[in-house]
Amino acid sequence: MKGNNLLVICHSYSTFQKDSIEESSKYFDRVTVLVRTNPLAEISKFLPLKRYERFSKANKIDLTDKPLNVVVIPTPIAYLPGQNSYKSVSKKHLAAVKKAIKEHQIDFNSIHAHFTWSSGFVGSELKKEFNVPLVVTAHGYDIYSLPFKDDDWRTKIEYVLNSADNIITVSNSNLNCIRKLNVSTPVTVIPNGFGSDLFHPHDQTECRKLLGLPLDKKIILTVGNLVEIKGHKHLIDAVKGITSNRNDILCIIVGSGHLRSALERQIRSLGLEQYVRLVGGKPHDDIPIWMNACDLFVLPSLNEGNPTVMFEALGCGKPFIGTKVGGIPEVITSKEYGSLVEPANPDELAEKIIFLLGREWNRNEILDHAAQYAWENIAKQIMNVYNKSVEENSE
Repeated sequence: MKGNNLLVICHSYSTFQKDSIEESSKYFDRVTVLVRTNPLAEISKFLPLKRYERFSKANKIDLTDKPLNVVVIPTPIAYLPGQNSYKSVSKKHLAAVKKAIKEHQIDFNSIHAHFTWSSGFVGSELKKEFNVPLVVTAHGYDIYSLPFKDDDWRTKIEYVLNSADNIITVSNSNLNCIRKLNVSTPVTVIPNGFGSDLFHPHDQTECRKLLGLPLDKKIILTVGNLVEIKGHKHLIDAVKGITSNRNDILCIIVGSGHLRSALERQIRSLGLEQYVRLVGGKPHDDIPIWMNACDLFVLPSLNEGNPTVMFEALGCGKPFIGTKVGGIPEVITSKEYGSLVEPANPDELAEKIIFLLGREWNRNEILDHAAQYAWENIAKQIMNVYNKSVEENSE
């Protein structure tokens, strides 16, 4: 599709959305990315509102190493958190996007909307107005949660998905959710990926020295926002169980969020100050250093779509323990890559961590498995869907 201009409607230009867009941009002359932002989130700079910090523009837009043919434009809309407020975001989002298209004279031949709501709604309305093909990616909560909250949400999400020429979703688990809806649009499962230029093996000892971490400990790492759904409290409970078996471990939690104070209290109450460290959020470019410093990556989430950190950890050659949610079981398909546990089960998690810390790993086998998820390979699959959408739209 070289020679075409792509319009991307999304909720952030960072991590997996940024990586996917930038790798796909190689196939276009110009990609314009309109990022939904919320000016109210900027209040977190001045008030202790950690819950909203991750929604600030600084956390939503990462222009590091942005390709020259990618233009990123914020589309600010103010709204308060809450289900009812979020339903009404769609029309505000559409108005902000149409304003940006007019002001910046954006020319585009196709649209890709990341997340069904509210970007997917915006994409569906633009498709009707400009008569261009639309691809919608259903990532996670927007397909396994929103359409099943009530009949109104179901109607809204079905409308978006039926407006698209093609749907991408990141796991078969998500696909099963779509099949429960009244949707006739073709669906392609394409997992998230990782940047192999950034996430690859480094010397563990050097990484630990760089981060000031002990060389004589078994290090367990998790990376994610400090919010309930990431299940950090269950990992901390698991560490308590592990310490009754061995005392040479250190669990490092990378991430920021409103639960930090509660997790700190939990750590103190369990007497785990020397075993668990909350090190705060880190720039994306620094995450490979933390991953390469660890012995085992753990993701204790209560629910997921298809977590990018899983692919990044595998790309660094690290064994992975995850919960049996979302697309995780579709990737951790062999005991040679890691293990799976039930969510919210600290005892099982502790048992698996103890076992996996005690075994030898074939790093090359993990790396060979990870290679298929490198963004350059995932982008080719995305382009196949774009091409199908163009063909179907022109019929």
